Amino acid sequence: MSAYQRPLRLAMVGGGKDAFIGAVHRHAAALDGRYQLVAGALSSTPERSRASGAALGLPPERSYGTWEELLAGERDREDGAEVISIVTPNHMHFPVALGAVQAGFHVVCDKPLVHTMSQAQELEAAVQAAGNVFAVTYNYSGYPLVRQAREMVRGGQLGDIRKVIVEYHQGWLATEQHGKQADWRTDPSRSGPAGALGDIGTHAEQLVSFVTGLHLQEVAAELTRFVPGRALDDDASMLLRFGGGARGLLTVSQIEIGRENDLRLSVFGTQGSLSWRQENPNVLVYDRLDAPRQLLTRGGPGLGTAAQQATRLPSGHPEAFIEAFANIYTGVADDIWARRSGESSEVLYPTIRDGVQGVAFMERVLTSAQEGGRWTAF
Repeated sequence: MSAYQRPLRLAMVGGGKDAFIGAVHRHAAALDGRYQLVAGALSSTPERSRASGAALGLPPERSYGTWEELLAGERDREDGAEVISIVTPNHMHFPVALGAVQAGFHVVCDKPLVHTMSQAQELEAAVQAAGNVFAVTYNYSGYPLVRQAREMVRGGQLGDIRKVIVEYHQGWLATEQHGKQADWRTDPSRSGPAGALGDIGTHAEQLVSFVTGLHLQEVAAELTRFVPGRALDDDASMLLRFGGGARGLLTVSQIEIGRENDLRLSVFGTQGSLSWRQENPNVLVYDRLDAPRQLLTRGGPGLGTAAQQATRLPSGHPEAFIEAFANIYTGVADDIWARRSGESSEVLYPTIRDGVQGVAFMERVLTSAQEGGRWTAF
């Protein structure tokens, strides 16, 4: 990008020692050389936070005990952080994100954005007032062939969209689990009012929106808690009605034994269909009316600009999860530099608006399920 000048200074809140997603974010941010990690408040206690900072090589004065200390300390430094990455459990997203925005930082926040629509609206208003970049890491929108699918659907190659099916199935919570990752995801005080719905259902909803551009108008949902004693849903099924007459089916589960990270999307139109699977992310299946099936491969011939720009390796070399995250981070960095240079920038990364839409989706699904699956409008 012509606007790019140097790595942006990045600080991280959460994501310390033994945190899977924190390491993913750090690797992704570093992959294209767009960021340098300079500070962190990496855990829920000052002692663990400083220990994690030391393990990552952060200087003691920039390995903060709390996120409040981090925002205050970095804001007052001439060489302070410019971007705050938030990779905490869900209950901390709102206070940290709001504080970071109000302190003038750009923000990259994990999903789901916050717990409630009132929080989401307050945060969105703060972002609009500050005028800074705010991204939400719906990372599946960073896959090259997901971007190819978006380009094809929105370019009319499938005709009018009739039906969308999105499935996100895992099995790791099929029994009662304990440990850092399971504990907070099954705890309403930290995860929020949704379990599997919030953890992976919001990914599924955002994937549909990103690829198709369809506006979700109504949902009829059923949420289930299969594991005895579990406080939040571990399985969800819902019917979707979109503007323009398209229909959809969205299912998510974390109790399906044998499923690992099985996210699948199929889009059916009047002239063709597309199918993509996260566990085989370098292939996009394209079926046209009265024409042979076509397999589009990442890095291969026939791809559009968006997919090509999101690709680093030649065709046949696996490229996947961390690279998709990196495409989000790199898009954020390029947008920041474009704004600073007064240049225009095409925004393909998920923004605060996508995060707010995800919270609205959760609330409508919860309402529908609580009312016996009644169709609930957006």
